[in-house]
Amino acid sequence: MNIPREEQAHESTSSTAPGLQMEPQLAPRPKTIKETGVSESLLLDLVTKHLLSAGVLTREQLVNLIGVTGGIIQQLLDTAKSLAWVENRQTTSDGQMRYALSAGGEIHAKLALSRNGYLGLAPVPLKQYSDICQKQSSRSKAITFEMLERGLSALVLPKDLLFKIGPAMNSSRPVLIYGPPGTGKSYLCRHLNLTLGDSVLIPYAIAIGNEVIQVYDPELHHKVDEGGKGNSLNLSEGHDPRWLKCERPLRITGGELTAEMLEVQFDSHSRTYMAPLQLKANNGILLLDDLGRQKISAKQLFNRWIIPMEERRDFLSLQSGEHFEIPFELILLFSTNLDPKELVDEAFLRRLGYKIHFDALDEELYKKIWFQVCEDLGLSCTEEVFQYLLVEYHKRYKKPLIPCYPRDLLGIMSDQISFMEFEPVVTPSLVDSSWSIYFV
Repeated sequence: MNIPREEQAHESTSSTAPGLQMEPQLAPRPKTIKETGVSESLLLDLVTKHLLSAGVLTREQLVNLIGVTGGIIQQLLDTAKSLAWVENRQTTSDGQMRYALSAGGEIHAKLALSRNGYLGLAPVPLKQYSDICQKQSSRSKAITFEMLERGLSALVLPKDLLFKIGPAMNSSRPVLIYGPPGTGKSYLCRHLNLTLGDSVLIPYAIAIGNEVIQVYDPELHHKVDEGGKGNSLNLSEGHDPRWLKCERPLRITGGELTAEMLEVQFDSHSRTYMAPLQLKANNGILLLDDLGRQKISAKQLFNRWIIPMEERRDFLSLQSGEHFEIPFELILLFSTNLDPKELVDEAFLRRLGYKIHFDALDEELYKKIWFQVCEDLGLSCTEEVFQYLLVEYHKRYKKPLIPCYPRDLLGIMSDQISFMEFEPVVTPSLVDSSWSIYFV
């Protein structure tokens, strides 16, 4: 499969796709404190913590910081004022009332921060998260051959590979992709999200009782531009602002994976909880790259995920010891260069369901990639020079036609051409020197 044209392959279809037809219906904007699904005390703590952080805020600013309607914010401010936590300050030039903490409110806010340092949008209740996560499952709409071919159109792939990957994407079982290095396993996995072509709602945070776990990660969750529609003060417009419309997440982890990353993480300094990687990847794809090279063994990993892989639900716990259940609603992919039988026993391999082998290409596909990379790098190459590469190097040294070779060899030639100020033409001598540099 093709390694180049990364920019083209990374163009997101999600921002222009219609997305799930659901937003306001799936996550309606709450009109009362009760409809938020979280306690009034948690919301009051958020109001006071935001005021402690900012000093002075208007109602509209609090609406944007907490993600609930102006009516709910006003109700919270009235309660805070009745408790002598909040005071009115001079209005803004356009007549908006400004609010600040009293001395008693400052004491309360600091106590709230010492218990829980979370400062962001109001969280959504766990039950609502579970319901919406399951309704947004990528499996709710079957992936067809046409969708897969269109989503991966920027890549050069053997057609028989599509017939293996497509059904695996529709399965609820994990997928193991294995084969020699350089055959494009990881590269393909990184582009599978393009086949889904829609968007999902991601909560900024989840409430477990009065504890808050942040889920939204700006490095992973890429927000979809909604054209600035929806006024937070208007009860009738848009979905619940505590949910962010994003592309389906693609979470990739490799050798850095540890057992701790699979559990809720508590930062004792900031007093905040962060979601484990599988929770952040829900409604998307989780790729565990280079399986067998992690700090946690493959056997330990599979032992940890036996129930999630089979029942599509996971069990997590907080520092207090409280346990809770979340959906395990994602496409789980494993990629490895190692022999799968050396990683885990036959019983675990059976649980993976789909095992897809990647190997070298045939000459036709290899040639297609070669000339595609030439075009991308602005290089000219004749058929004769390409045949020279095949006969004098691949066939003579019995080197398989691995998809990564064109990108790597032509990249070296492009560097040499720039350095020597040559014409951008691939020649036999450039083939000779790049091969000697690339292979040991």
